[in-house]
Amino acid sequence: MPTAPPQKSPWPSYEADTADGRRQRSERSRKRIIESMFELMREGDIRPSAADVAKRAGVGLRTVFRHFEDMETIFEEMTEDLKKIVMPMLFAPYEASDWRGRLMESVDRKAQIYELLFPMQVALLARRFGSEFLMRQYDYEVSLVRSTLQSILPEAVVADKTLFAAIEVNHTFATWRRLRQDQSLSVEAATETIKRIMSALIADVDVE
Repeated sequence: MPTAPPQKSPWPSYEADTADGRRQRSERSRKRIIESMFELMREGDIRPSAADVAKRAGVGLRTVFRHFEDMETIFEEMTEDLKKIVMPMLFAPYEASDWRGRLMESVDRKAQIYELLFPMQVALLARRFGSEFLMRQYDYEVSLVRSTLQSILPEAVVADKTLFAAIEVNHTFATWRRLRQDQSLSVEAATETIKRIMSALIADVDVE
């Protein structure tokens, strides 16, 4: 299955502190384990084994399980780390003064976020029915997409259930993945496709 293009690690670089070498080495190992799982998923392995993660991280298998109870725990911590990176991107002030402009800005933000989170999102879609945590995470993300749209769209648009549903479904990662993977569009082309859909959906909306 095609995967998202390679990207730079989303985690900030780690600076060692010689004042507390043992603790810093432990934190580096923990961070590297999380990054390694993300890298393997980005390369198309949505269920990397502990042995694969340990090998990529350059640590022993015992080290992996000294830091994490199980593979699901690594995924949970990876998710929490990525939230800290993504939330400021998602909730940054909009530049546009009107709702139509903010809607298009929202498409750009989702494109940036979905590209950053591509491997984790693919795993979320594929694995959520077998994991209570992933199902909760999926429900949370559906709710987050909905609430962010509700915050920028006029009440009349939100109240139009079919219109709002059409706008919402084109803001989801599932749509983004279809465009990027199944149709092999570039980031720019996929973004433009969604913007064209949005423009068509709101063309006849007579609300300012």
